[in-house]
Amino acid sequence: MKVLTATLALLLLILSSSYLQATMAGSAYCDSKCKVRCAKAGVMDRCLKYCGMCCEDCKCVPSGTYGNKDECPCYRDKVAKGDRKKSKCP
Repeated sequence: MKVLTATLALLLLILSSSYLQATMAGSAYCDSKCKVRCAKAGVMDRCLKYCGMCCEDCKCVPSGTYGNKDECPCYRDKVAKGDRKKSKCP
């Protein structure tokens, strides 16, 4: 019984990790645009994460490494949850 439980747990772990990789993989468009957008970011991985989420939702990323958010109103208007109205998208 313990072998069966261990086997099922291992199988579940393998399946969940492959699912997680598939859901975290962004589109080629968003990946390339966010790499440009986050090129000068102090915390690159956090910038890429939030830029990718915003790009997937809005289907656009402003040009350049900072500003130009008027090019993509959806990207500009996304805000983080909470009291402060801080922009979610870098």
